[in-house]
Amino acid sequence: MEDMLKHRGWMMNRGKTTICVTIVFLLIAGCISSVCAEDNFTQADRERLVRMEATQTVFMQQVDKRFEQVDKRFEQVDKRFEELRSDMNSRFEQVDKRFEQVDKRFEQMTNMFYTLSAIFTSLFVAVFGFAWWDRRTVLVSGRKAAMEKVEDVTEDIRENMATLHRLVEVMRKFAEKTPDLKELMTRAHLL
Repeated sequence: MEDMLKHRGWMMNRGKTTICVTIVFLLIAGCISSVCAEDNFTQADRERLVRMEATQTVFMQQVDKRFEQVDKRFEQVDKRFEELRSDMNSRFEQVDKRFEQVDKRFEQMTNMFYTLSAIFTSLFVAVFGFAWWDRRTVLVSGRKAAMEKVEDVTEDIRENMATLHRLVEVMRKFAEKTPDLKELMTRAHLL
């Protein structure tokens, strides 16, 4: 950036230098024309004018050569800027690639998280479902077993009741023949 500002400053100074050289040239030309207009223009004056023109020519050549050197230097600076720019662009491309890699990795991690969440959720549902099914199966089989046991016991009770009713009937018939038994059965409220 500083080189560019210097370059602009140099371009302004170059314009000023050109103006100064032009003014000097016009002054010399004015002096020459005024001297030529006079009749007193001598050979020494002519030689002095020729030397001044030669000096001015050499000065102009040196100024041009210096400008060429400055232009070459600016070209070198421009080349360096281009190299820096291309280097920066390659670095930015590398950084962009790295960001893309990080984005891909983050996306992979997110997908893995979703996959693990799905796996754990399905495992939880499977275990809970198995426990519910097992509990239900145990309860149903237990209920069936209990019902069967209750039915067996009820059947035994019915059989025992029937036997008991028959026994009481036999005893009532026998009590009609035996007075002691009749009295006992009456006290037990079986008659």
